[in-house]
Amino acid sequence: MKVVQDKSLLFCYHIVHEILLLFENEQNGLGHRKGEEMNSCAILLRNIMENPDFSQRQLAERTGMSLGKVNRCLKDWEEQGYLKKTNESKVEGRSVMHNATEKQSHAEKRIKKGQSRILTEKGKAFLEANKVDAALILAAGFGSRFVPLTYECPKGLLEVFGERMVERQIKQLHEVGIYDITIVVGYLKEKFDYLIDAYGVKLLYNPEYSVKNTLGTLYHARKAMEGKNFYILSSDNWMRENMYHSVEPLSWYAASFMEGETKEWVLHCAKDGQIKSVEVGGENAYCMYGPVFLKKEFFSAFLPYLVEYYHKPGTEDFYWEDVLRLTLKHLPPIYRNEQKDGQIYEFENLEELRAFDEKYNHSSGSEAMELISAVFHIPECEIVKLRCLKAGMTNQSFLFRIHKESRNKDYAGKDFICRIPGVGTGKLINRKEEEEIYRIVKDLHITEELLYFNPENGYKISRYYEEARNADFSKQEERRACMKQLLKLHEGKKTVGHPFSLREGLAYYEAICLEGGGEIPYQDYEKIKPDREKMLSFTEKSNPPLCLCHIDAVQDNFIFTKEGVKMIDWEYAGMADPLLDIAMGAIYSYMDFQEAKGLLEDYLLAAEGEKVAEPLLLHGRTKEQLEKLLIAYMGLSGLLWSLWCAYKMRKGQEFGEYSLKMLRYFKEAKKTLGL
Repeated sequence: MKVVQDKSLLFCYHIVHEILLLFENEQNGLGHRKGEEMNSCAILLRNIMENPDFSQRQLAERTGMSLGKVNRCLKDWEEQGYLKKTNESKVEGRSVMHNATEKQSHAEKRIKKGQSRILTEKGKAFLEANKVDAALILAAGFGSRFVPLTYECPKGLLEVFGERMVERQIKQLHEVGIYDITIVVGYLKEKFDYLIDAYGVKLLYNPEYSVKNTLGTLYHARKAMEGKNFYILSSDNWMRENMYHSVEPLSWYAASFMEGETKEWVLHCAKDGQIKSVEVGGENAYCMYGPVFLKKEFFSAFLPYLVEYYHKPGTEDFYWEDVLRLTLKHLPPIYRNEQKDGQIYEFENLEELRAFDEKYNHSSGSEAMELISAVFHIPECEIVKLRCLKAGMTNQSFLFRIHKESRNKDYAGKDFICRIPGVGTGKLINRKEEEEIYRIVKDLHITEELLYFNPENGYKISRYYEEARNADFSKQEERRACMKQLLKLHEGKKTVGHPFSLREGLAYYEAICLEGGGEIPYQDYEKIKPDREKMLSFTEKSNPPLCLCHIDAVQDNFIFTKEGVKMIDWEYAGMADPLLDIAMGAIYSYMDFQEAKGLLEDYLLAAEGEKVAEPLLLHGRTKEQLEKLLIAYMGLSGLLWSLWCAYKMRKGQEFGEYSLKMLRYFKEAKKTLGL
């Protein structure tokens, strides 16, 4: 379908709908038309509304229809009373390019005189039932393929040619009279607040944005759209021309033609454009791409399926289009809305945006990109292959590559990891102490290779190890390899000036949770506090040995590389009982107490293998004493991390079942130890 902006075209689809009904109803006096002819008529009607002064020959040239077919259609519509001829002059056309720099041609600006076709009162009366009521803009997601920009700014708020993508769409909607606009937000939701004042939009929060895909987003917005004809838009789409209208007679999904093989969702349609099936991937086909319009009748039929699939287990990663794809045959018709090449843009990553908007080759506005540029002495355009690592509980990290033809020959073609400290970590972690740890343990060769560390803000750039992977503690040989590295740390005779104290940590996390009138969300917390003191006293009376400990010795912080096992993320490291490292590793892997004892056994076997006769961890303690202390450390560590979660939750982060499991370790340890 040709994309237009002339408001006279807004009536087009309504007539299409009525004409289609008439075509299918013999008693109305119009013969039955084939599906492909109906679709051709729809295209012709759009051109009539855009160019009411066009002659039949001009309409035929514009649409590719035969002159005879054009004449027949026009005659039918006039006889039915939807169109009439007039001798009024009209201004033909206006620029369809929002904020366009192109000059309109003389032909598009000229005033034409002579006979025109306009809507009759009957045509106008039909409009009301097909009026677009609202627009729903999806903006809740993180945008992982656009890191590091999306660590600081939601993708929909990124600028293209100096204009934010979501603002461009809001303006386009306003141009055609659509002001009932709801934006579904989640990630960095506060960043969207200014749009309420600037454009009068409404914000709707999706509490599940981090754990469910767009099926969850549309589910949470369902009540705001019930009983309405509405557009579904993505905040991070960029439309060259305004393709919205104040009226729409048919439900549709925008489609762009993809040449060659594609991973996009391919549409299989009838000759009239009705979507019959959808499959993921294909070649040389029209694919789902961009805005959607749903009639209220369509959404009413679709809604029960939306709710059903939302509640089905295993649909957390579903797009709302997954439900559409699976239920198409049970729904009213929805059509393919073909768009010309270069009309709709869905930028997949920063490199695609760079190719479109030259500004991003030089300055993306990202603090992380500016840092990398400065560290490697290269322009931002030489930072390529940006991709997200799975975000940790404390930090956000991403991979990047220095372009193979970079001016920095020492690092050209190599990959690195940039770590960005997470929300609220300034109160949780002393970055100067972390930097000290890396310096102290460097000669043990058990850490990743660092290229940059800022002790003021925690930004870190380190080498990326090709084909590296995290350890899997469910595999005995990998557990033992990790325990061997942990033993090397404990026996390395390295010391720092700061301890890691469970007592101090628990008191501190409790205090920051309660700051400013905050609260600890666990209902029985005050009741279990005395048990905390008993357990702390139990561990302290054991006269534990002290050595440099990692403190976060979990399976994700051991990586297997071609150069051996490396330990990463030393944020919490300090002087402590080495047995505490075993406890920390166990609870992160959700080991029970018996399995944790097995992890301790792996550590002691590693000591035997390394010919360490009396590892520091033993410190004259019997096996029974060690096992009881291990359980106590697991309980106290669980309580510590449950308070840590409580503080982070105040900052808007969620941890699912993790916080509950951590608290449960404390309660189960109390029962097991009989304290």
